[in-house]
Amino acid sequence: QVQLVESGGGLVQAGGSLRLSCAASGRTFSYYTMSWFRQAPGKEREFVGAIGWSGGYTNYADSVKGRFTISRDNVKNTVYLQMNSLKPEDTAAYTCAARYMRDIATRGESYDYWGQGTQVTVSS
Repeated sequence: QVQLVESGGGLVQAGGSLRLSCAASGRTFSYYTMSWFRQAPGKEREFVGAIGWSGGYTNYADSVKGRFTISRDNVKNTVYLQMNSLKPEDTAAYTCAARYMRDIATRGESYDYWGQGTQVTVSS
C-alpha cells in the first residue's frame, strides 16, 4: 500500500510555471506507475500525464503535451509535474495516483491509490 501527498499548487499568472510534487510512502515506490489527473469545477476528471514504473516512459494528454513534464525520483519517493506556459484553462485541482507494476492507464478507475490533491489557479 502507498500513501500519496501532493504539494506545490498555488496561484500563478498565465504564461507562468509551477512544479507539483507527489510524495509517496513505502519502500516499493519504484514499482508504481504514477499519474497526474486534474478536475476543474463542473468538469469531469481529466488525465494529465503519467510515468511508468519500468523504464520511466511517459504519456501526456494532448492538452498539456509540450508544456508539462513528468519526472520521478525513486530515491526521494517523489513524482513531479513541471508545468510551463500555464493557461487559465489549466486551473483545476491536481491529484496524483498510483498503480502497482502495471502500465500507464489514462482512466482514473485503473488506479488504486490517490492523493488529496493540490489546487492550481492560473489567472489571465
